[in-house]
Amino acid sequence: MLQPSEILNASILVVDDQEANVMLLDQMLRNEGYTNITTTQLPREVQALHQANRFDLILLDLQMPEMDGFEVIEALKTIETGGYLPVLVITAQPGHKLRALKAGAKDFVSKPFDLVEVQTRIHNMLEVRLLYRKLADHNRVLEQTVLDRTAQLRLSEARFQRFTELSSDWYWEQDAEGRLTQSSGPVHEMLGIGTTGENAGAVWNANERAALDTKIADRLPFLDFIYTRTAPNGSVQYLQVSGEPMFDAASRFIGYRGVGMDVTERMKRA
Repeated sequence: MLQPSEILNASILVVDDQEANVMLLDQMLRNEGYTNITTTQLPREVQALHQANRFDLILLDLQMPEMDGFEVIEALKTIETGGYLPVLVITAQPGHKLRALKAGAKDFVSKPFDLVEVQTRIHNMLEVRLLYRKLADHNRVLEQTVLDRTAQLRLSEARFQRFTELSSDWYWEQDAEGRLTQSSGPVHEMLGIGTTGENAGAVWNANERAALDTKIADRLPFLDFIYTRTAPNGSVQYLQVSGEPMFDAASRFIGYRGVGMDVTERMKRA
């Protein structure tokens, strides 16, 4: 919602080559309580004035020498690239009204002036213009907030990733169907996927793996769970893993994530 003071403090430019018309509109606006009014009788000044002030409303006479209102509208389009042209045209020619609207003006008033009509159209246009600007400002703030939050999230994820790398040998995430979606470190090696070298043909302890698989199937968290596998040469490798289920905003299960490390040397010393 707009406060009455916001509309009365809006910036308005009056453009008419006739001094009497300029004075009439200026006085009418001030009588209504508008405080931020600029006037000019030189249409060639309008583009520069709007570039510098970005008026909320431009009252523009169409019939002027040297540069008519239609040419002024075309010049203003180079500034208002967003598509909203805050122009209310003033004309005594009925045929010019539709042409002005097609050119980009948002409304019109006819000469001779009906002051009540002029006041109403000015108020309505300013209300739309200011709401349009408020929406644009809100969208910019929202967009910047999203960018800031995204940057914070990425930084947090980077810190978390670095922490997991320092505190474990590998990190992994899997989806609800058990497919690996993200990982760092020798995850495939530790899980026996595509194992080569001395661990090729290693045999997992079936009971331990079954206990771990049950926890995952039941969507339970697990902490420092240790399981083993035996290489063909008889050496035993001890692996420690911690994991937690992941859920989306609707509390739907979407997978697991966790960390793991090779604790063989520690277990042998125990």
